[in-house]
Amino acid sequence: MFFPEKIKSIRPQDHVLEIGPGASPHPRSNAFLELEFDTDQTKLAQRGGVLQDPDFEEKPVYYYDGEKFPFDDGQFDYVICSHVIEHVENPINFLSEINRISSGRGYLEYPLITYEYLYDFNVHLHFMKFDFKNRTLRYLAKKDTHFSEFSSVTKFFLRSLENGWDDLCATNKELFFEGFEFTKPFLIEETNDMAQLVPSESLIPPKKSIRRFFSKVLDKLQL
Repeated sequence: MFFPEKIKSIRPQDHVLEIGPGASPHPRSNAFLELEFDTDQTKLAQRGGVLQDPDFEEKPVYYYDGEKFPFDDGQFDYVICSHVIEHVENPINFLSEINRISSGRGYLEYPLITYEYLYDFNVHLHFMKFDFKNRTLRYLAKKDTHFSEFSSVTKFFLRSLENGWDDLCATNKELFFEGFEFTKPFLIEETNDMAQLVPSESLIPPKKSIRRFFSKVLDKLQL
């Protein structure tokens, strides 16, 4: 999760479900939902190379097959779902399940198309972007684009990420990831317009003079 500070409206009495907590479960989560992986190889791929389960602190962990969640309607008050929805086959059904088992409150986070443009993780099936004005989550399946033609380029950048060159994304998170809290259900729709998935250029602030100066110094020192 890149924006934990955006989770602000969980109430003390809320029963919170976290879907796909990865290596760092949110401390406020009361229960967890995990995909039931067929093999360790699939588990490694979906979890970004992490095989061992995190410490769930004896809180209940439920497993599902990627379709209907194993919960009753309205069983939870709030759902945390960070970097999961881009993995699922049908985002519309997935979001419908989130709304079914909750009160329509929660937090959603995912990589943006800019991140996929660099690294193209093959377990990420969709490009995603939330239209805040129209309260609509839009997605485009990678398989419906010509994105695979750039595989040799994304493979190069993916190797750089594996070698620790994550500075660009780490220092400009808003350009590469998106997270938002919601207090009621919102729309979700498929789009064929890739331009609708690109973040706003307003998120690219001019680099301050002092930062430019130190960048030049570090370049000269080859640090």
